[in-house]
Amino acid sequence: MRKGLAAIAILAIIAIWIVLVGTIGSRITDWPFWAQLPFYVIAGIAWILPVRPVLRWMNSAEPRKD
Repeated sequence: MRKGLAAIAILAIIAIWIVLVGTIGSRITDWPFWAQLPFYVIAGIAWILPVRPVLRWMNSAEPRKD
């Protein structure tokens, strides 16, 4: 059950990230390429920051029931 919930959370985070980056990206389309490039490189890598805790939780060992 933990992996299913985590998968849904990851998909939600990525969807929100896409909307956020798309919204910001649409505002910088008139900038020169060299000024847009750092934004897209950082946005393309930084999505892992909000996903990392979910991955950590998903892969953590469940407590044993003894």
